Amino acid sequence: MSAAPPAGGRTGTARASAASHAAGLRVLARSTRATLAGLPKSPPSPHWRAGERTLRLLTVAAAAAVAALATGRPWLLALAAGPAVLLALAAPGPARPTELTAEATAEPRRCFEGEQVTVRITLRHDGRIGPLDPTFSFGTGLTPEALTVGADGIDLVLRTGAWGRWTLGAVDLDVYDAGGLTRRTVRAELGEVDVFPVPSASRLTPIPVRLPERIGEHITAHEGTGVEVVGVRPHVPGERQRRIHWPSTTRRDAIQINQFAAERAADAVVLLDTLTDLHDAATGLSSLDETLRAAGGLTRAYLRRHDRVGLIAVGGRLRWLTPAGGDRQFYRMVESVLEVRQDRRHRGPTLPRLPLPALPGHALVYAFTPLADQRILDVLGQVRERGNPLVVVEIPSGEPATDPGDEVDALALRLWHAEREAMRSALRGRGIPVARHTPGEALDLALAPLLRRRIGGPAR
Repeated sequence: MSAAPPAGGRTGTARASAASHAAGLRVLARSTRATLAGLPKSPPSPHWRAGERTLRLLTVAAAAAVAALATGRPWLLALAAGPAVLLALAAPGPARPTELTAEATAEPRRCFEGEQVTVRITLRHDGRIGPLDPTFSFGTGLTPEALTVGADGIDLVLRTGAWGRWTLGAVDLDVYDAGGLTRRTVRAELGEVDVFPVPSASRLTPIPVRLPERIGEHITAHEGTGVEVVGVRPHVPGERQRRIHWPSTTRRDAIQINQFAAERAADAVVLLDTLTDLHDAATGLSSLDETLRAAGGLTRAYLRRHDRVGLIAVGGRLRWLTPAGGDRQFYRMVESVLEVRQDRRHRGPTLPRLPLPALPGHALVYAFTPLADQRILDVLGQVRERGNPLVVVEIPSGEPATDPGDEVDALALRLWHAEREAMRSALRGRGIPVARHTPGEALDLALAPLLRRRIGGPAR
């Protein structure tokens, strides 16, 4: 058996770990201020320069020399000689590295909101080095949580915030020589990370009246080769005996065959209204955030039933994906809309026409919109012109803040509500169902009334 380590060794290890953790917290606190200011855009100097210890020793030596000359007391020169001797003894020799490079890795590069990203920065060098002093510049939507500074690198843990494609930032790593007299700065770019919105809980998948001729899990009203019995009919020579319905055969004294309903797959298209992003003054919720979360939940529900799902994002720029199935389609759809916040910079007077491949025939279209921009009605009109069945899912986030005692604010709020109600009435007048999704609740509560009957398209 191996001997147990001495108590003093365990105590020393615990103290070193606690000291490293405290040092990491101090560096993170300092780096938070550096993040606000940002790192210099120009790359750091590749040359060695004097460190803080060298500057302090030179300051003491110069002050002692000036005092000796000013007072005429030669013994003060001894104070100047002491720092000079220390600098000579600790001067960097040939062991100081000539090549320094920093390699940064981050895992994972794709994650959901609220998950952690671990960053590892490894320092490559060809000599002896001293302590490391990092300075960070974090990207938007990221919060530092833990930092460990080692001998040849650092480990950093970041917590992701809002969804989007974010830059992790950069790190300026100050590397000191073994004596701590000179330092050199190496910059490491951390790259980007894709943060996906957390999908809302959803399981219901309403279907249109007409389905494509593709085998799936949705029961239709037509006879086919499914598993659900919808009736019986007389036997036709050549049919399988296993389909005989014996109770009816016995009663009618004639062979009766089970009649099964056909099962088909559905095509769905998620249409996102990214024209505006409204923030609720009371809850702080964003209509764009809730739109993507609700659309992600509905997309997952259809993909789990082996249906095909497509995407159309209407905003400053038009983004779209043709319908496809599988888990890969979900991540393709989310990645395609991670930069929709920047699309509002490309606003134009008119919206482009929807491309034909984005709307297959008889595909069920779900339009997620806060009903805050009148131009979305033109887009929905294009969908109806194609003959596609349409469902509008209203995201009621972003009610403006008003002063209850101000009559002008109260009137403006009433007009704002009246405009929304007029848009709902216009949609319902065209036969388009409008489902109101409340943020924080399951999307199934809004879609449940659509299960009473199949969703039909406009008459053409």
